[in-house]
Amino acid sequence: MRSLFSILILLTAFAATAQQTKPVKPVPAGKPAPAKPAADTVKRDTVKNRYLPTGIRFGTDVLALVKSNVQDDFQGWEVNADVDFHRYFLAVDYGSWARTYPEDSSNYSNDGTYWRVGADVNFLTKDVERNMFFLGLRYGHSKFSESLGVITADPIYGPLTRDYVNTDITARWYELTTGLRVKIWQMIWMGYTARFKFGLKSNGATDMLPHDVPGYGRTDRESYWGFNYQIFIRLPFRKMPPLPPAKKKK
Repeated sequence: MRSLFSILILLTAFAATAQQTKPVKPVPAGKPAPAKPAADTVKRDTVKNRYLPTGIRFGTDVLALVKSNVQDDFQGWEVNADVDFHRYFLAVDYGSWARTYPEDSSNYSNDGTYWRVGADVNFLTKDVERNMFFLGLRYGHSKFSESLGVITADPIYGPLTRDYVNTDITARWYELTTGLRVKIWQMIWMGYTARFKFGLKSNGATDMLPHDVPGYGRTDRESYWGFNYQIFIRLPFRKMPPLPPAKKKK
C-alpha cells in the first residue's frame, strides 16, 4: 500500500510537469516573437502541485501530561498528527484515558483508549510561515471498560457493597473544532484545539449506563467542550509551493 501511494504521487508529479512543457511554434519572418511568461507565473499556474502533501506534523497534548502528574483521579496521554493538502489538513488523534470518581458511598473507575479522524480548513492561506487558524470536523471512537462499587447500609448485615461492571463498551461521537498552529522555531510548532463534542452514542453496556467515556467525558451532558494545548514537530516531504502574488489595487 505504501509503495502504491508513492507511485501515485510520482505519476501525479510527472503529469503536472509534462503539462507545463509545450512545443514552441516557429515564428514567421518579420513578426516579433511572443513574450514568454515569467518562470514564477508558470509555476503558480500549476494548481495540482499545491495539493500534494509537503509534510507531516507529530505532536502531543501537553494538558493531558500535566493532568496526569498533578491530579490523582486522571491518567492519560494523547498523540496527534496532521498532513497538509494545500489549505486542507487530514488530522488523526489517538489517546489513552483512565479516570476515577471516589465518593463516600461509591467508587467509579474506567480505563480505555480512543481515536479521532477528520479534517481542518486553514484560513491563513497567505501567511509566509504557513501558520494556521482553522475550523474542522472530527469523528471520535472509544473502547473502554468501567466499574462502579456502591456501598449500602443494612440494619442487620451492616455495610454491603454491590459491584457493577461494563466491559468492552464502544462509543462514538462528533466534534466541531477550531484552533491555532504557530511556527515557533524551525521544525517546532505549538497551538491549541477547542472541541465542541456532540452526538454521543454507546453500545455494549450490561450492568449500568456508561458514566464517563474516554476521549469524550461524562455522559450526563448532551454536548461537551474540550481543550488541548499541543506541541508539534513537523517533518517536511518537499518544499512548499510559492504563495500566489498579492492582488494589486487599481
